[in-house]
Amino acid sequence: MIENKKNKSIFNQALVLSSAGILTRFIGFLYRLPLTKLIGDEGNGIYSAGYYIYIFFLILSSSGLPVAISKMTSERLARNDNYNAHKIFRVSFMVSCITGFISMIIIFVFAKKFSILIKSPRSYYSILSLAPTIFIVAIMSVFRGYFQGMCDTKPTAISQIVEQVFNAMFSIILAYILIKKSVALGAAGGTAGTGIGAIFGLIILIFIYIKKRKLITENINLNKKNKVFESKKKILTEIFKTAVPIIIGTAIFSITNLIDMHMVMLCLEKAGFNEKQSDILYGQLTGKYVSITTFPVSIATSIATVIIPSIASSYVLKKNSDIENKINKSIKFSIILSFPAAIGLAVLSKEILLMLFPSYPDGFQILKYGSLSIIFLSITQVLAGILQGINHMKVPVISSFIGAIIKIPLNYFLISNPKINIIGAVISTTLCYTVTTLIDIFFVIRFTKIKLNLKDIFLKPLLCTLIMGLLAKLNYLILNNLSNNNFISVLFSIVFSIILYFLLLIILSVIKESDLKSISFNKKIIFFLRSINMLKD
Repeated sequence: MIENKKNKSIFNQALVLSSAGILTRFIGFLYRLPLTKLIGDEGNGIYSAGYYIYIFFLILSSSGLPVAISKMTSERLARNDNYNAHKIFRVSFMVSCITGFISMIIIFVFAKKFSILIKSPRSYYSILSLAPTIFIVAIMSVFRGYFQGMCDTKPTAISQIVEQVFNAMFSIILAYILIKKSVALGAAGGTAGTGIGAIFGLIILIFIYIKKRKLITENINLNKKNKVFESKKKILTEIFKTAVPIIIGTAIFSITNLIDMHMVMLCLEKAGFNEKQSDILYGQLTGKYVSITTFPVSIATSIATVIIPSIASSYVLKKNSDIENKINKSIKFSIILSFPAAIGLAVLSKEILLMLFPSYPDGFQILKYGSLSIIFLSITQVLAGILQGINHMKVPVISSFIGAIIKIPLNYFLISNPKINIIGAVISTTLCYTVTTLIDIFFVIRFTKIKLNLKDIFLKPLLCTLIMGLLAKLNYLILNNLSNNNFISVLFSIVFSIILYFLLLIILSVIKESDLKSISFNKKIIFFLRSINMLKD
């Protein structure tokens, strides 16, 4: 009973975070539609170029902090050490303020040089407008990591939604105002909305912290006696020891993206495309392929975010059976969520882009050939979280580096080919994440000694996905032939596919009653499936 409650807690947290992720991505899609209409694929290319510089410095300043804080906090709380858990928060706050401020100043000073370095001089204003955001997000990461370490994902979820709502509003407003002057300034208006959204997200987190402050203080005072008070130096050392490998691993992919961007522009030029054509193709890659494929990956990221502190607390208490159960469920859920997303986007790529971007529907080939990367990126997110939770932070770094080494030469040879051009970038990305996934899963099995049931985890979901993909395409063709309306046909095909896939998972016993009990809102679903004799355990 206790075990079941723990699993339920884990996946309820993941459900809260993934639901917020889905909602924020949906809001992101909604605002990218008018934004793309305003600035076009060309503006999206400029927007994304500046955004990658921002992401790189954000990673260096604060990407490892939420994971490090949540892991370290959960370990202390597992031992009822509330005092040192909160001290981690205080020390981390100081670190984030320093690193965030330094990164902000560097971007302000060198924005022009960065725009020239990445072969996108028109992205200067976008880079400049994103500089303050780094400082704000660095502080936000501390609050989110602390709450997640307490097994409370609601503050992160609420702040993400608020942040995205204000981001959407101001991105459109500022882009609308500034596009009248130039495409570059219009793109900068879009990026400036990110910072305004971050301010409101931070305000929400501070408000939640103030509300929880009384309870936090009471918990600290309850078990303050007879505790070993950790020094700031010890906590700082552990923060950097935990965060730096994560930062390096994430930075490798970010550097790869920056190199990718530089190579894309360079190789497209070699393939015979001019600057404007290259911006358009790059805009299709980032503004459509990246933004759409990160939608399902955000669910896997939510699972990874929750699994790190959860496994860390089990690991510090040496609960091996608990660890094995959490790992199996996490990998299983990442696979059954990523498979249909990848196949669905592949078979309906052209139709989905026409529905989402009716004014700029080009680029479906990129989505079609690159959708497979969703599977490997989702799984590797969860595997990295597992490895970080069991104190093997270096493995994701090594696997990321090997994947990056493979990606760079593939980019050069594939993108430079005029017949392949921009599609080469997504092919190399898929292969990069495939290698990373294989390395990570090898070490997860080696370190934890778990046995993966390939039939239930891989083969059955694959069969369900293939059936779903075939019928989704067939359903679209029939509906579109009858209605001659792409929007209605795509929408109904997606709904049909989701229901069909879920039923197939139940029929083939991929999802069982014990899985449904791991999440909230399960009683009515279980009752209905039992009544029609579909549910097995």
